[in-house]
Amino acid sequence: MGDGVRQRAFLALCVARFREYYREPEVLFWGFAFPLLLSVALAVAFRARPPEPSRVVVLSAPGAAEVQAALASAPLIEAELVDEAEAARHLRMARADLVILPPGSSSDEVEYRLDPSRPEAGVARARADDALQRAAGRVDPLSARDVALSEPGGRYIDFLVPGLVGMNLMSAGMWGVGFRMVDMRMKKLLRRLLATPMRPADFFAAQMTTRVVFTILEVGILLGFAHLALGVPIRGSLLSVFFVAFLGALTFAGLGLLVGSRARRIESVTGLMNLVMMPMFIGSGVFFAVERFPENVQPFLRVLPLTALNDALRAVTLEGLDLFSQAGPLLLLAAWGMVSFGLGLRLFRWS
Repeated sequence: MGDGVRQRAFLALCVARFREYYREPEVLFWGFAFPLLLSVALAVAFRARPPEPSRVVVLSAPGAAEVQAALASAPLIEAELVDEAEAARHLRMARADLVILPPGSSSDEVEYRLDPSRPEAGVARARADDALQRAAGRVDPLSARDVALSEPGGRYIDFLVPGLVGMNLMSAGMWGVGFRMVDMRMKKLLRRLLATPMRPADFFAAQMTTRVVFTILEVGILLGFAHLALGVPIRGSLLSVFFVAFLGALTFAGLGLLVGSRARRIESVTGLMNLVMMPMFIGSGVFFAVERFPENVQPFLRVLPLTALNDALRAVTLEGLDLFSQAGPLLLLAAWGMVSFGLGLRLFRWS
């Protein structure tokens, strides 16, 4: 097949794929509207607001009224007097962060009952103990004051948006390419293409090209909305941001091709997609940093392609770093993409 015929066939595949996109409203929703709605919802949920008071209950016992009065006079503490059964119910239903048994009930010490695995409980314990120690006559030798800061780039929404971009690139690449390929195989469309002189490499390239074009639009809309509506800073070069997104789109399109290269049923490709994506949804720093995981697990998470993509996106977008400083994550992404594309091309079957 001559080069001119191959180019016309390639362009015909791309045009057909573009038409499929805008003729399917659900594709437009999940590709464009859903990331915007998700970013708005999370921005509202994690918006800047005053610190929440700690919910403390004091067991009814001798001295409980004095303890409750000391807590009530302290900031950021809501104290309530309850009996033993009600206190246990409050803890079970997460209506209280801390239960206090006043001194003199069972010993001369204040007894704090809490679940140490809950961060709110530790905060409540520190606040309550500080209030009771002050009420008992403690004097702090050093005065202090709080200064609230809210710098753009340091908020949770600023951390979240690049992760949402990376997650969208992964989902769109995997489902938009791999799932579509299996759908075409089930509808016998790939078998029709087998009757043509088209090469698998040309078919793969057309699928990846259309995915990348839509990726640029999706990333541009999401980042533009986040910057204008939510104040998310974009400190790096837009060319650098789009280059990282472009490389990420190619990588996950390659993974999608690999997953869909042999699968023949929707159930099979769905299971494979979830198997590949679920570890990255959880451990690749979409909603919280990789450093939250145990140290012995972090090296494995660092080699995942979505981790590399999110790290590079945040470095370029929030810190304004150049592409050379992100050579490691970018090379890792490129390696994942080339290996996936090569294996997918080798394993691919038309039927």
